[in-house]
Formats: sequence, C-alpha cells, structure tokens
Amino acid sequence: MSVHIRPATEADVPAIFSLIQELAAYELAPEQVTNTPENLKADLFEKNLCEAIVAEKEQIVVGFALYYTSYSTWKGACLYLEDFYVMEEERQHGIGQLLFDRVVETAQERKVQRMDWQVLTWNEPAIRFYEKQKAILDPEWLNGRLFF
Repeated sequence: MSVHIRPATEADVPAIFSLIQELAAYELAPEQVTNTPENLKADLFEKNLCEAIVAEKEQIVVGFALYYTSYSTWKGACLYLEDFYVMEEERQHGIGQLLFDRVVETAQERKVQRMDWQVLTWNEPAIRFYEKQKAILDPEWLNGRLFF
C-alpha cells in the first residue's frame, strides 16, 4: 500500500475539510472551525491565497498540508505551514514525514528564507516530530491575534 503525495485538487476539498475538522477536534477546539468547504475551495483555487498537498492511500486522502507565502521584513519571502495533519489511524507509517518533506522541498525550490509553523505546547507527538527534523521551537515569541 503506497502513499502518493500530490497537489490538492478541487475534488479534494471535502476530504481536506473533513481532516481540518478532525484536526480541530484533536486540538480540543472543534467549535472554532468557522471556515466552510466553499470558502476553502475559493481560497485555494480561485483567490490562490494558499496551497495544499494531500497524502493519498488507496485513492483516499489520509493527510494534508496547507501553506502559503508569508513575508519577513528581516528575511524576505518565507513559507508558512498553516496546518499539517494525518488521520490518526494512518499515523506511524511515515505519511507525516512525506508531507513535511514535500513542504520543505517546496520552500527550498522557491528559495524562501525560512519556513514557519506553530505547535501547541501540549502536543508532545508533534513536538517530538519537529525536534527530529532539527526544527527550532522558539519559546521567546508570543502569538498575537485579532478576530474580526
């Protein structure tokens, strides 16, 4: 059973949205998902605000990564990994590594200066994964956010 990593298509939006809802439940915040499949489709494929790749196993989307170009006034163009998720029953098979590696390859191909993401402080499996990647998990910065 091989896993295929590929760019998301419009047909993948329902599966990606379902995985987003699973991720929100895993992060103990399912009620915070206010996005819709329609908005996600428009943002990915009409407005081109972000991009997504999917992990497909036996023609089923079992994981995704969603990212976009951000900008650092100090560094220049960066890539921001907004979300990265693999179905719970498909973890521990290297699928997350394949997705992460593809996002890193994309960042390198685009010659961005940095790749950023966030991880919840209690998410030990994710923290261990990122530490294996030799990522810097910076405890110095606090997240700022406004909701509209």
